[in-house]
Amino acid sequence: MSDAASPQAAALHAPVARLLRPLVRLFVARGITFPALTNLLRELYVNVAEYDFALTGKEQTDSRVSLLTGIHRKEVRRLRGAGAPVSQVPGVVSRTSRIIARWVAAPEFTDGQGRPLPLPRASEDEAPSFESLVAGVTRDVRPRAVLDEWLDRGLAALDEHGRVVLCEAAYLPRGGGEPQLYYFGRNLHDHVAAAVENIVGEEPRFLERAVHYDGLSQALAERLEARAREIAMDALRQANAEAHEACIGDPGGSHRWNFGIYVYREDTPPASTPSAPPADA
Repeated sequence: MSDAASPQAAALHAPVARLLRPLVRLFVARGITFPALTNLLRELYVNVAEYDFALTGKEQTDSRVSLLTGIHRKEVRRLRGAGAPVSQVPGVVSRTSRIIARWVAAPEFTDGQGRPLPLPRASEDEAPSFESLVAGVTRDVRPRAVLDEWLDRGLAALDEHGRVVLCEAAYLPRGGGEPQLYYFGRNLHDHVAAAVENIVGEEPRFLERAVHYDGLSQALAERLEARAREIAMDALRQANAEAHEACIGDPGGSHRWNFGIYVYREDTPPASTPSAPPADA
C-alpha cells in the first residue's frame, strides 16, 4: 500500500494542521498523550469506514475497511463492531438547558425586551415563578433541588427581594466541567460537520460563513469583539424564542437543529521574512 498522498489529501494538510493546533494544545494541557490520541484515532477511522462508507446492499468487509483506512486487517478485525457512536446528553445538561431555554424564550418569563424576568420562588396564583418554570420542563426533580443546584453552580442568584435571577454565566458553562465539555464536543462537531458536508457534498447544504478583518489595532479588535457579542446574543435570543414557540405545536421526531455563533480575536505578529539560503546550499 503506497504512503503517497493523493492531490486531494495533500491539499488538506495545511488546513487540517491549522484546525488541529488548538485541539492539540488542549490535549497537551489535559494530559492526552500522542499514543492515547493515536489509539482513539485508530478506533475512529475503523468506525467511520465501517458505518459511513458501507456500500448499499453489500457487507462491509475487513479488507475494504483496511483499504479505506490504511490500518492492518488484524487491527480492523479487533476494532470493528463497536457500533456507530451516539452522543448521549448528560441528564443535568439536558434539564438545565431546557429550563434556561424556556426562561429566556417564553413570553410569560421575559420582559418586553426579551430578557429573563426575576422570578419569585413560588406563587400561590397563576403568576410565573421559578417553581412553575421548572415544573413546565420536568416533574422528575423538585424545583427546590434545581434552585439549590443552580445557586451552588452560580447559574442563578437571589436578589434583594428574594427573587431568583438568571446569571449571565448560565449561558456559558465554564470551569472545564461536564456541561462545558459536552457543549465543546457538540458545538465543534456540528460546525465541523457542516463545513465537511459543504466540501464533500455536491453543493453546499449549510450556512457556514464568517466576517473577518486582519491588520487591526488592539483597541479596534476589542471594540469589534464587544459589538459582535451584542449582535450574536440578540441573534441567539431571537432564534431561541422562535424555536421555542414553534416547538409547542410540533409533533416531534428524530431530527435535531443547532444554530451557533462564534467570535474570536488574537494577536498575530507578522511572520518574519525567511533569510536567503547559503550560497552552497
